[in-house]
Order: sequence, then structure tokens, then C-alpha cells
Amino acid sequence: MGDESLADWTDRRDRRRASNQQITGRRRVVPLAPGANAAHLTPEAPRLLLERDDTGAWVPVGVADNAAEAAAFLNS
Repeated sequence: MGDESLADWTDRRDRRRASNQQITGRRRVVPLAPGANAAHLTPEAPRLLLERDDTGAWVPVGVADNAAEAAAFLNS
């Protein structure tokens, strides 16, 4: 923190948090199982596959049967 005021530090922290929350890339996967906050605990649950269109909106393009298929989609 050094000579930085607390107000400046909190502003910088808030900007960093906001930028970290933005999703980057053209593909995204969303778990469809209950308890989606712990998707790593349900590797066999289906996932919704999304891609960004030309306007920047997320558009559904399919469903993966499990995490392995979702990973293949993200990495292709």
C-alpha cells in the first residue's frame, strides 16, 4: 500500500475485481445440474455449450453429456 490512500486502494481493488469477473473468450460452458456452484463435483452432469455471436451475446450451440465433452468443446 505504501503512500497510497485507503480510498485509492479500494478503488483499485474494485476495478481489479470487476475486470476479473468479465468473461473472456468465445466459448463458455454452464453446468445444467442442481448445485452448479460445485460443477467439479458432478463431472457426469450435462453442460450447456455457449458461443459468442457477432454482437457479443452468448448463444446456446448444444449440450455436452459430461465434463469431458464440455472440455473438448472448449479446447477445440
